[in-house]
Amino acid sequence: MAKRYTIPELAQMRESEDHVEFKKGEGGNVSYNGKGKDKPNERRRCILGYVAALCNEGGGRIVIGMHDRCPHAVTGTSQCESGLGQLESDIYRDMGIRPDVYELFEDGTGKRVLVIEVPGHPIGKVFKFEDVPLMRVGEELKPMSDAMFLKIMQESEPDFSEKICEGLTVEDLDPAAIERMKQEYASKWNKPEFAKLPTSQALSDFKLIDQDGRLNYAALILIGKEAAIHKYLPCNNVVVEYRLFHSMIEYTARKEFTGPLFLLVDEVWNYINQPASNPLLHYRDKMNIYDLPAFNEVVIREAILNAICHRVMYIQSDVVIKQYPDMLTITNAGGFPFGVDVDNILKVNSMPRSKRISEVLQKTGLVEKSGQGVDKMFYHCLMEGKSLPDYSGTDNFQVCLKLSGTIENTAFLLFVKHIQDERHEADKLNVFDLLALYKASKNENLREVDRETLNKLLQEGLLIDTEEGYKLPKEYDELSVTCREDVGNSVENSNNVQLTERQQAIYNIIKDNGDVTAKSLSETLSGTLSVTPRTIERDIRFLRDNGFIRKEGKKNKGIWVVLK
Repeated sequence: MAKRYTIPELAQMRESEDHVEFKKGEGGNVSYNGKGKDKPNERRRCILGYVAALCNEGGGRIVIGMHDRCPHAVTGTSQCESGLGQLESDIYRDMGIRPDVYELFEDGTGKRVLVIEVPGHPIGKVFKFEDVPLMRVGEELKPMSDAMFLKIMQESEPDFSEKICEGLTVEDLDPAAIERMKQEYASKWNKPEFAKLPTSQALSDFKLIDQDGRLNYAALILIGKEAAIHKYLPCNNVVVEYRLFHSMIEYTARKEFTGPLFLLVDEVWNYINQPASNPLLHYRDKMNIYDLPAFNEVVIREAILNAICHRVMYIQSDVVIKQYPDMLTITNAGGFPFGVDVDNILKVNSMPRSKRISEVLQKTGLVEKSGQGVDKMFYHCLMEGKSLPDYSGTDNFQVCLKLSGTIENTAFLLFVKHIQDERHEADKLNVFDLLALYKASKNENLREVDRETLNKLLQEGLLIDTEEGYKLPKEYDELSVTCREDVGNSVENSNNVQLTERQQAIYNIIKDNGDVTAKSLSETLSGTLSVTPRTIERDIRFLRDNGFIRKEGKKNKGIWVVLK
């Protein structure tokens, strides 16, 4: 609980220096939420507005019943006279902040003063009133300045991985993991002599041990034996569950991995990469047929390492991987690092929560510089014609990444493959170039693409500026037609895919009625078949994934067409 002040102490405080807001309270109480005020600047001058601003300042107090001129004379108030606990509950409900509310009485007069002690914001957290981050400027509450917003966003959490793991000894470390760590560093920097260094020296060089011989949690996570991890950090597990269908509650197979990170990533990937659960996808390029795995090794490794480096170790929760034939999801505790969200994840170099672990992984080449792992995931998904990595399921408590295991657009795959194959390594398109082309292929607006990228793609003829917006060149349209014909032929000649009666009905409706939207199809079938819209959606995905139908146009307004 914060310190509770006396009236004489409050009387000498300065509003700005001491982070206190005085309200006389005469002639009426201070509005709780600004209700009834028309102008935003008037609504903000309420209890919730000042709570948000003071919380952003690092904490302070609202004093109701004292004059705002120093020294602050007591004026008295009846605000929340019989509801202090209710006020605390209301503020917690509406702001997620737990204040300390108390009342004081002036000696001699008995006049009442209400004090609301506001805690400081959690590290990197900005508080808002009516979706606006607030700060105090004189007598006003103003939208927070960019400088103040950036200062809060750049705050970082203490690095859990550099904390000393009390009781952990060198005997608790895995010799194979230590050897792997040294070998990786020696290989990356072409220093073969490093692989022969004594373990004590290697631990010191990687800052996994202090001068007193105490090992930190980074040492435990990176190179600790399984038994030691179970003992000192039992939540440090990676769980992989496999299900045949998205609707399944029980898993088909499950395995839990607990071991040093330098060995664990290989073990997890090998489990995911079994032929039955990571099948090869096929596509045709002219006369040749090529294949690629449903789940790309680089993408999966980067995703696992990101989940471990960015997870909140204080939360007792495993990294959980759920694998399906056509999708893989990875969740880790803690939400995005500060300053990162779904919209800027490719643009912001985030600070990993486990900085010491990340430093070792960078030195040994397992990860690139901070933030580049996400770039690589997007890059490979774009190059393979798959859906983009999907973070839409992320909230304040966990990061959820969905990775597609199907080729979404074979024509786009071939289009960018032809471009990259003809270029020298230094001239290849980067992830932002590919992302702009991807959006154009889906007829999306490119207003968020930076001008430099657009100019580059326009000059090279990879984008065409039309009255309808930016389009891909004629080559992409020709590839789209070819891919439709190839898929149609493969479907016509294939005896491996058997449709149910319901799936055949869906296919026939699309074929007989021409352009069909997902909404109209759902409405039609819901009336003729005893199935839910969700079942219809699952059948549509089956027809799409097996090459019977194709989505054209925008994601939410596109139409389904047959490929035969």
